[in-house]
This record gives sequence, C-alpha cells and structure tokens, in this order.
Amino acid sequence: MDTISDQKAQLRAAALARRDALPAAERQQAAETIAARGLPVPVSAGTIVAGFSAMKTEINPIPLMRRVADAGAQLALPAIARRGQPLIMRAWQFGAPLKAGQWGIREPFPDAAELAPDILIVPLAAFDRTGHRIGYGAGYYDMTIDALRVRKKVVAIGIAFAAQEIARVPATERDARLDLVLTENEVIDFRES
Repeated sequence: MDTISDQKAQLRAAALARRDALPAAERQQAAETIAARGLPVPVSAGTIVAGFSAMKTEINPIPLMRRVADAGAQLALPAIARRGQPLIMRAWQFGAPLKAGQWGIREPFPDAAELAPDILIVPLAAFDRTGHRIGYGAGYYDMTIDALRVRKKVVAIGIAFAAQEIARVPATERDARLDLVLTENEVIDFRES
C-alpha cells in the first residue's frame, strides 16, 4: 500500500503534467479571467492581501494582485525563513525590487515589513472539491495558514487551472483546508461545507 506521501507525489506529478501541457496563451488567459472576476470576498483600503511569485507554469497571480491593489489593498509576498517554519509575509508593492529566494522564487528583501494578511492567495499543484490541496511537498503553506489562523481570521484562496482538479486529495491532519479555489471556469466556495 502506498503511503499518503507517495499518493500525493503521484497525484502532484499527474496534475503538474496537465498544467505544463496547457499552452502559454491559455495559461495567461486563465489568469486574466480570474482577475477580471476579482476576489469573491470584500477588498478595501487597508485589506492585506498576500499573493505569491509564480514559478514554472503556475497560474500567474499578478493580474489578480493588480486588481486588489487598485482597490486599495496592501500587498504582501511570501519569504521562506527556513525549512519547517511558516512563511513570512512581507510588504510589497508593484515596482519594488525582489530578490531570488529559495529555488529562485522572487521574494521581498528582509527589510520589508512583516504583515499578517487578511486574504492569502495560495499556489497549488492539485485540489479537490472539499477544499484540500496538494502543494509541492514541504508543507510551507499548510504551516502558514495554520499559524495565521491562530492570530486572526484569514481567508485562504487557492488559484489554479481547472485542469488541476482531482477527485480526492489524501489529506492528513497537517493539511490546512482552503476557503475557496478560483479557476478560469468557476469560484469554488468551501466555507459552508
């Protein structure tokens, strides 16, 4: 019998292969479609929204981040402190410099203020209809969502291509559940389920 870790690795690989197979123009159109729809939760001046720096063929959160910034939101991006620790969300705005962090992921410099977001836009490899996600295996977002939820009410919103949906994520007690997932096709809301 495969372990949950093995199952997740297989599901992750299959979902990423589907994502990688999407043409670049289709990936960009999906990001624009999600941004045009906007966030399904209120965003006003002072709302702190943490996005992420896309890597490889991840859906690009920048169009959505521009839209929330135009609504007055304060933006933040994640920075990795160290393995086994939650991500640090640091203040960022368009045009501000970024540095290459772990795995070459662009992140704010260490002197950027640390923020506790109200809304967390979460990358993922795969998701299901119960609000569970498969990330990239290190657990950073699960730890981060859990740590933020201890401090304040935070809405965790996954963004992905519809092709990344799977039938069931083999979730464990360590896996933080998302509140919503946004795809190019729909808004999936898990808050009432």
